[in-house]
Amino acid sequence: MSYHPEASRLYPTRIDLPEEVRSQVAIILNESLATTLDLKTQVKQAHWNVKGLDFYQLHELFDELATELEEFIDLIAERITALGGYALGTARVAAEHSILPEFPFDITDGQSHVTALAERYAPYAKLVRDAIDKTNSLGDADTADLYTEVSRAIDKRLWFLEAHLQG
Repeated sequence: MSYHPEASRLYPTRIDLPEEVRSQVAIILNESLATTLDLKTQVKQAHWNVKGLDFYQLHELFDELATELEEFIDLIAERITALGGYALGTARVAAEHSILPEFPFDITDGQSHVTALAERYAPYAKLVRDAIDKTNSLGDADTADLYTEVSRAIDKRLWFLEAHLQG
């Protein structure tokens, strides 16, 4: 994926990872940051617009998901800057570089919102798992560990969403 030109720019730091590694990892992290920001806003879209008999439970669940994603956004952005990179976290950058499709605006019922979110959490989970492998192969075990933490939580949340859609 071609990414924003600022994604690999670094400022001086005493961290002991080679500059080329830090630059490549910053790009991977910025790609994840864009998609995580997008996913959070899509979860909030569902939170604000869900209707039906399960309204309250789903409204609360979606808010919990969004809060968790906000924590991941902060972790990812802070890791970028710890490596000497620049976190690119604006809505415009997120919209341009997210891997997720746009959230449907024509749904209101709970099951449709849960389905739409599950359809976004699954590719996000894959993005995170791929980032574990990429950052680990670059020799940045700390970033791979950050992604492992996110991966476990996202898999659990996907399970929660899918449980609403099963028998």
